[in-house]
Amino acid sequence: MPTIEVDGKNFEVDEDGYLQDWQEWNENVAKKMSQDDGIELTESHWEVIKFLRDYFEKYQIAPMIKILTKEIGKVMGPEKGNTKYLYELYPAGPAKQACRYAGLPKPTGCV
Repeated sequence: MPTIEVDGKNFEVDEDGYLQDWQEWNENVAKKMSQDDGIELTESHWEVIKFLRDYFEKYQIAPMIKILTKEIGKVMGPEKGNTKYLYELYPAGPAKQACRYAGLPKPTGCV
């Protein structure tokens, strides 16, 4: 099984780079994944990551993009709850990339 190393610890990931155990996640895992993708996490990125982790804890599912934009819109307003904004933050796909950084499983419906 593939792993990523963060702060001297190996974390098991699947073939797409998603953590096998979402509870082992910490912020340094997100930073390592984003650095590997050439993205520097800003407060806007962290807002989405924290939202996703809270959502997952509540519903035990990683939301697909349609649900993600709708739910973020409810909490953070329409200026953030839209695909244009989220793709600017996560160009490889807001649901997929943000969930990976958040240590969550691949969202349902994502290829």
